[in-house]
Amino acid sequence: MKIQSLLILALAQTFALAQPAAEATASKSTAPAERFKEDWWKKRWDAKLIQTKEAEKAELVFLGDSITQGWEGGGKKTWEEHFAKYKPLNLGFSGDRTEHLLWRLKNDEESLKKLSPKVAVILIGTNNTGHEQRPAADTTAGIKAVLDELQAVWPKTKLLVLSVFPRGEGPEDKLRKLNDEINVEVAKLADNKKIFVQDISSSFMAADGTLPKEIMPDKLHLSPQGYELWAKAIEPKLKELGL
Repeated sequence: MKIQSLLILALAQTFALAQPAAEATASKSTAPAERFKEDWWKKRWDAKLIQTKEAEKAELVFLGDSITQGWEGGGKKTWEEHFAKYKPLNLGFSGDRTEHLLWRLKNDEESLKKLSPKVAVILIGTNNTGHEQRPAADTTAGIKAVLDELQAVWPKTKLLVLSVFPRGEGPEDKLRKLNDEINVEVAKLADNKKIFVQDISSSFMAADGTLPKEIMPDKLHLSPQGYELWAKAIEPKLKELGL
């Protein structure tokens, strides 16, 4: 009896010591979060709910942050020329991190399940880097959570994950390096059956690794020329995936 008591005590102590470690590994990047305190975000969310319900014939969907939302701004002409034939849907929200995209997917699941796009293009993660400089593994976990949710919502859709775009002046920029670390890990998520990963970073950079102003004026967001480069870089892959 005494031995049993000692064993129970030892197990209880082990469990107690393990608890803080488990909590420490909790990730913001994988915890769904909305941004309703930002009025514009709420309005865009409401508008996109309506668009999603009306987009039943969409063959192509883009999901992401401000760079994706920019298809409605500087990239609009390119969007019309390259993608209009696919009846595309843009689900990019400026400033979103992985947890915000994850929240949107989980809370629009009913409408999204009515769609059956051939391909979904996912570009997310640079705000995880820029806002809080989260570790690469943390952001990658968020991207994987997004992919898991998308596979549940659209089981027949091919998912084209784009490596996080380069940012900062040149290769030595600390945020660029962090994005590069994320991309090494994201590449491992591809199964080349349902999930495909494409790195188009070289499309935007000069030979020395710097970002030309005419392509990324603020070293983060794309100019109209940048959107043209993006479209041309992924078009062969989109066709390969069935569009």
